[in-house]
Amino acid sequence: MSRTRTAMLAALALVAGASGTALAASAPEDVGTAAVPCTVDYKVQNQWDTGFTAAVTVTNQGSAKSNWSVKWSYAGNQKVTSGWNAKISQSGAAVTATNETYNGTLSTGGSVSFGFQGSYSGTNAVPATFTLDGVTCNVDDGGGPTDPPDPDPTGPKVDNPYSGAKVYVNPEWSEKAAAEPGGSRIAGQPTGVWLDRIAAINGVNGGMGLRDHLDEALTQKGSGELVVQLVIYNLPGRDCAALASNGELGPTELGRYKTEYIDPIAAILADPKYAALRIVTTIEIDSLPNLVTNTGSRPTATPACDVMKANGNYQKGVGYALNKLGDAANVYNYIDAGHHGWIGWDDNFAASATVMKEAATSEGATVNDVHGFIANTANYSALKENNFTINDSVGGKSVRESKWVDWNRYTDELSFAQAFRQQLVTTGFNSGIGMLIDTSRNGWGGSARPAGPGAMTDVDTYVDGGRYDRRIHVGNWCNQSGAGLGERPQASPAAGIDAYVWIKPPGESDGASKEIPNDEGKGFDRMCDPTYTGNPRNGNNMSGALPDAPLSGHWFSAQFQQLMQNAYPPLS
Repeated sequence: MSRTRTAMLAALALVAGASGTALAASAPEDVGTAAVPCTVDYKVQNQWDTGFTAAVTVTNQGSAKSNWSVKWSYAGNQKVTSGWNAKISQSGAAVTATNETYNGTLSTGGSVSFGFQGSYSGTNAVPATFTLDGVTCNVDDGGGPTDPPDPDPTGPKVDNPYSGAKVYVNPEWSEKAAAEPGGSRIAGQPTGVWLDRIAAINGVNGGMGLRDHLDEALTQKGSGELVVQLVIYNLPGRDCAALASNGELGPTELGRYKTEYIDPIAAILADPKYAALRIVTTIEIDSLPNLVTNTGSRPTATPACDVMKANGNYQKGVGYALNKLGDAANVYNYIDAGHHGWIGWDDNFAASATVMKEAATSEGATVNDVHGFIANTANYSALKENNFTINDSVGGKSVRESKWVDWNRYTDELSFAQAFRQQLVTTGFNSGIGMLIDTSRNGWGGSARPAGPGAMTDVDTYVDGGRYDRRIHVGNWCNQSGAGLGERPQASPAAGIDAYVWIKPPGESDGASKEIPNDEGKGFDRMCDPTYTGNPRNGNNMSGALPDAPLSGHWFSAQFQQLMQNAYPPLS
């Protein structure tokens, strides 16, 4: 990679410094007696022959402000060429940076950050003086590209972040769960925090934003270790084969994904305040396998997926996220790996691993930015089918020939995750990668759970009579009737598996049963309509969806009650 290209990537990362105001831990001083009314931290983050990128953080110890202006002058011939999270102008050597409309608030003790790219020749000294609204600030040059690296407060990554650690309980989900009859039995379970749009970073409709969750996680952590689970979910052209979870960004809006979504998240995760947390990021659910299974001449292909395969923005977006989020020593990236009922077939298995490798080596990322993969996110595939195996046969026919298995090489998520892990290592990922399995809705307990194998009448009777997964078809994914809570979250449950997790919060809808106008970018997918008779992706079967479901991500009380009723292991 050329030095210029490296610099441009670093420049894009500087947007991460903004995303509003970050509150400092120290108490405000009295304005009249404060020795230092403001501090400016100016960092040259990358520098090459004729240019550089810089990040500026301003901390205000004076009166709270609703808008701000920072000024400095260069001693050399530096010129600002572009900036982020501030309006930057220059006249001769004098530079002025003023707030954008979204980050004008600067409280007493609060900080705001912005970044820019510039040109220079000769020397590139840090400006000697900065002012905030005309008041001279203390200056911290913050180090530069030639300074020694800052010490790593967390040390090297651990092999399994879940080992020996508690996992963050989202208080917003917990409150909804506890309000349901019987919900207190699971309200203390850890679930994922979904960052499914740009607005979610700062909080939607008065709800908790990313910093709020991380601050709460510090409280829950106490003196031990604690994992926070985040879902990074806002790719351009998101979910090209579905409509219920379409996103806010169009197929070509990779730039917005980088600068308005990933960069602000990366800046927050890199805050030293959160260095003691173990932050698990699950990267872009249901994206990369679409490029294998739903493109080209396949009967399941969609025009939207063909567009995303052609423009490469799924790989680029995932690669950028891995690169930027992985810069923090305490962040553990896990790429979404679909599930056995999606990529368990011979045509999809190795090809999906290859696409994931392409993504993990795009936009500056390397396989070292990938700690592992997650299977079955927000899906219903049974963890372990005990009543039949892929090697069984009935009347001379293999289980693979049954209508349910349909020539898949895997019957459940545990066998798939372990095998796919090995395929990923073969494809070029590190041998130490671990797998996560989302068990939030794959228990399939209750009265419909088979107690033993099906009759040996024929292979279909044998499989259908014994399978725990009671869906009409393995391709059904929306608000499935009869589903139950699965294994409770736990670390190191099986070989190669870092943890069973509840990334999809039980009780949150997969999609609306009918069209509901909304401003969240979410469409109506017939797979969420209980009257829908299907398409090639589910073998033209009924959808199996529950009726009267709200928009994806919204609370669905009927589903929550069903999940508790059909939990396996059962709830006490």
